[in-house]
Formats: sequence, structure tokens, C-alpha cells
Amino acid sequence: MKNNAAFMSGTNNMIYKEIPVPEIAPHEVLVKVDVVGICGSDVHYYEHGNIGDFVVKGDFILGHECAGFVEAVGSDVKSLKPGDRVALEPGVVCGKCEQCLSGKYNLCEHVEFFATPPYHGVFANYVKHPENLCFKLPENVSNMEGALVEPLAVGLHAAAQGDVKLGDTVIVFGSGCIGLVSLLASKARGASKVIVVDIIEKRLEFAKKLGADYVINAKAENVIEKVAELTGGKGAHVVIETAGSPITIGQTADVVKTGGTVVLVGMSVKAESSYDFMKLMGKEGTIKTIFRYRNLYPVAINAISSGTIDVKSIVTHEFEFDEIKHAFDYVSENAVDVVKAVVKIK
Repeated sequence: MKNNAAFMSGTNNMIYKEIPVPEIAPHEVLVKVDVVGICGSDVHYYEHGNIGDFVVKGDFILGHECAGFVEAVGSDVKSLKPGDRVALEPGVVCGKCEQCLSGKYNLCEHVEFFATPPYHGVFANYVKHPENLCFKLPENVSNMEGALVEPLAVGLHAAAQGDVKLGDTVIVFGSGCIGLVSLLASKARGASKVIVVDIIEKRLEFAKKLGADYVINAKAENVIEKVAELTGGKGAHVVIETAGSPITIGQTADVVKTGGTVVLVGMSVKAESSYDFMKLMGKEGTIKTIFRYRNLYPVAINAISSGTIDVKSIVTHEFEFDEIKHAFDYVSENAVDVVKAVVKIK
């Protein structure tokens, strides 16, 4: 078996190398990768070489949203067999620290997360992964949908942190992939009115197709005034910020309902942003943040399988593995047109 991998080699550059097929431990599974999603974090590493303190050093494999086929299993693996199709939850945690033992394993200080330096990602023919982080896909869930379980888990975690309930009004800032899965997750939890805010009209049209009740183009309308109009001056029960813009982060205090909840998801380029905490305090509002997700892969897979959530509609572009540089360049240069791109590995 040959194991070809695509390495980011400096910013805005990709090269292919043949690497050894991983040797699996008794509790691990060897996976033949089939579909990998291109995440915004992958593109950021590709363009800039770092995200905050996480710096790419040397040639580096990107990619953490993936699904594929079980090629081989370790001697202690019981739940999977060769030929099974699986979605891979990308973070391997220690299971021993305070956060892991309290159930919040997504906050593990020792996590080894695909495509987060120094840990390589999955743009390769074969990768190994622990059995307990490889989730079998039902027959009616495709590998493409399996690769989208990872971003969907983020949206589900955001909606859960906001405790979105039946009948709630939800505002989602940002209509990229994470904004859209937050929209889908909020609808699945029973939100009766979801308002999506962005500055890109094509993405807002996409949000409408996926079930947004109202969309606001922040370039054309005053967001705060329009939200007041749409909510009878009350604001939203839950506001989910996925754009990571200092402007939209600041606006969450203006549009959240009295007693409502703000969930911050998007990572801002600026480490510090001004915020009107007095306004939020006057509403006795709550701010929550999320970091990845936890215990949500089975939930996400069941939601896709049952038809409750349609993630495949988010994919707007597909590329082949042998055109990986073109794929990244296209996504980087066409943010207006690309909602979600995936790469088919051969």
C-alpha cells in the first residue's frame, strides 16, 4: 500500500510526499481516508502559517474533517471491522486530567488534534486513530456527510450552550459553514425564528435555502434596527456569533433579549474587542463560549441519518486529491462563492 500525503510546504504552497502507512496499536484502527472537508482553520494555516500561538514548522499535513473506510483493526478492537465506514472525531485526549474526568474532554490540556501543530492532519491515503474516536456510519449516511459530522458537532454544541428551545428566536451572525450548521442545529432544536446576519448576499441566499426565516445584509440594512423590527423590539432568546468580527461580537449585546444568552463561536483576528457589558448586565444576559465540542458525534450522525439535519446541502465545491493546491487556492480566493469545499481522496 502506498500512502501519499499532501503537505503544506510554506504558505500558499502544497507538495506531495509518500509516507509510511501507520502501524496501529492494539486499540487503534487504520483508516483509508475517503473525503476530507476544507475548514477555515486549514485555510488560515495555509495563508498565514499560524493561528495564534499554533505555528506551522516545516512541512505540515492539514485537514481534520474526514470519513473513510476501515482498512485494518488492532488486536483489541471489538466494535469495528475492515470495510466499515467511519467518521473520525479528530481530538485524541488523555482521559486523565481534570477536564477529561469531569466530562469536558474537549478542554483537555493534552489533546492531540488533527492538523493543529505539531500534530499532522488527514490529507493522506491512510491514517490511524483510536477505536473509540471512529464512529461507524449508517448505510444511508455517505462518507461526504460523515466528513461534515465534525463541523455539525460545532453547531450542535453552540446551540446546546445557548439552550435553544422550542419556540425560541435565534440570531446567527455569519453564514459560513459554522453559521449554517448553527442555523440547522437551532432549527432541529425547535427554534421558531432564526435570523441570519452577514455581508455576503450569496451566502445569505444560501442560508434562506437551508431554512433561515429572515436574513439581514449588514451592508444594506441597520442590523440593530432590523432585529428590533423582526422581534417586536424584544431581541432574540439566543444569539450565536460565528463570524469572529469585532463588530458583530459587539452587536450581540444589542440584539439579545432581556434574560437571553449570547454564544461566542467565531475566533476573532483581534485578541481584544470592545464590548458593552453594562448593556448586557442591564438585561441580565449570559455570555457563553464554545471550544470545539464533546460527546456529539453519535448525536450528529443520528440527526443526519434520520433526516432531521441535511448537511450535504452545505457542500458547494468538490475537488480531487491530485488538485489539492488548486482546491486551497480556490477556497482562499473565492470566499464569496465557497460555502463548504471537500476533497475526495483516492
